Amino acid sequence: MKEVIAKILKKALAELKVKLTEAEILKYIEIPPNMEMGDYAFPCFFLASKMQEAPHEIALEIREKISKIPEEFEDIESNGPYVNFFVNRKNQIPEIINEILSKKEKYGKPESKEKSRTMIEFSQPNTHKAFHVGHIRGTSLGESLARILEFSGEKIIRANYSGDTGTHVAKWLWCYTKFHSKEKLRNDESWIAKIYVEAAKKYDDSEKNHKEVEVINWAMEGKKNPKLMQLWKKSRKFSIDSWKKIYKELNTKFDIHFFESEVEKRGKDIAYELREKKIAVKSDEAIIMNLKKYNLGVWVLLRKDGTVLYSAKDIALVEKKFSKFKIDKSIMIIGAAQSLHISQLLKTLELMKSENAKKNIFVPFAEVRLPSGKMSSRTGENILYSDFMKETLDLTKREIKKREARISKTELEKRALKISIAAIKYSMLKQSPNKNIIFSKEDALNFDGDSGAYLLYSYARAKSILKKAENHSEKKSNYTEEIEDEEIKLAKMLALFPEIVGNAKKNLNPALIANYSYKIAQSFNEFYHACPVINSKNEDFRKKLVQSFAFTIKNSLDLLGIEVLEKM
Repeated sequence: MKEVIAKILKKALAELKVKLTEAEILKYIEIPPNMEMGDYAFPCFFLASKMQEAPHEIALEIREKISKIPEEFEDIESNGPYVNFFVNRKNQIPEIINEILSKKEKYGKPESKEKSRTMIEFSQPNTHKAFHVGHIRGTSLGESLARILEFSGEKIIRANYSGDTGTHVAKWLWCYTKFHSKEKLRNDESWIAKIYVEAAKKYDDSEKNHKEVEVINWAMEGKKNPKLMQLWKKSRKFSIDSWKKIYKELNTKFDIHFFESEVEKRGKDIAYELREKKIAVKSDEAIIMNLKKYNLGVWVLLRKDGTVLYSAKDIALVEKKFSKFKIDKSIMIIGAAQSLHISQLLKTLELMKSENAKKNIFVPFAEVRLPSGKMSSRTGENILYSDFMKETLDLTKREIKKREARISKTELEKRALKISIAAIKYSMLKQSPNKNIIFSKEDALNFDGDSGAYLLYSYARAKSILKKAENHSEKKSNYTEEIEDEEIKLAKMLALFPEIVGNAKKNLNPALIANYSYKIAQSFNEFYHACPVINSKNEDFRKKLVQSFAFTIKNSLDLLGIEVLEKM
């Protein structure tokens, strides 16, 4: 409908000697806060400087240039600085419902011929460290973006990239061998995280500890200590095993999992090649990229002891991505704290004259913080995923039992897991990636507010209505003669879904879909309380409207990586 309005406005503005494209006009069309102001509105403030007139005068002139009201609209009015469009609901609402019920799970899917091959790299936990609540944000964001782009027609390769070598691993191995060697290795996420926190603290205690860790790091890179390598392989596997369980719970699968150890040698070779080509330089026996003239500081590729840093490994990873997987672009979902590092990487690729330099897209996401402050693997001020999930599941189970005391144990476990995952994912996705999240379990598990649980309840409520109406005799009616405001509002909200999907894809921002999901759930619940379905005069119409809502919110939640429940 916005496209129709844009065509009308373009013609009217052209008559007023104002040249704007339909795409430019579309940016300004908005939905008014109440129905008395129309279904759509075009604000004229931005035209004041162009036309040297007051916005309310411009709105009046635009309306006067629209000589014939198209059949899609009941009326078009100028109201102060706005041109308000009132949709012909007799035509629009049946069209909306028919489109949704005919397309079902494909409703909202763009008609795109785009066939680009895109790799999305996300999650990126490091071995020998905790997988904590903060990691869930990157994982949820990446999975959602992958689904949105797939829905839009792109071929997606999901990739993970983990640091399994380097100083942090050397710290863990050093701490274990020096202080815990009599302890049996434990395939336990909490234990592994505890060792790392201890290692990080003791590492800073003395210069002697620094040097001991450096020796281990050097030995690992050279792979000349069989006992050390065996310990590394075994402890590394424990981290990977824990991730597999986590990703299964989060309904996330990766097509490829890269590790720093796989690109370590090539990264080192690249560092020497860049020095040979005089793109990189030697400084105090280290090899660096001097990027100061680009305001990007110094980027160290090789330490003076010859060990390679993740900077050089990242260059090698880019090379591997494009050569092996023949992708058109790479999207990296990485914490905003790494923004400088990514800028240094992209500038280095540019200086290398790499053909892939401009094919990398960086989507930064801000921090997840506790109410008490910043999470950190170094200090241990974080919530382990495993601990958090246990707490979440326990709270969810208690909430379910309040509503259904006789639920079976099997059904309780199944339902609690889906609700918990929905609560966590939604809390991570409803904020735009560039905004910090103050994570609160209580807010994430709020069953009555802006939460994943509320969305699942809304869908389950719709399915319950439809189930009750299955064997009920429908009352056919010309529903457009007597339609309630709540029905109109819900239908209008459902009609926006394709546009929301398009904007989420364009901006690489699932928060647009998350917030939309909440809004349609609110509209549905307002409709539910105001408009009985069964035994109403408009039963047939209302049932179809409920079906339309169920398909739309299911599609919306699926793009967020959230599974629905038929019953709650």
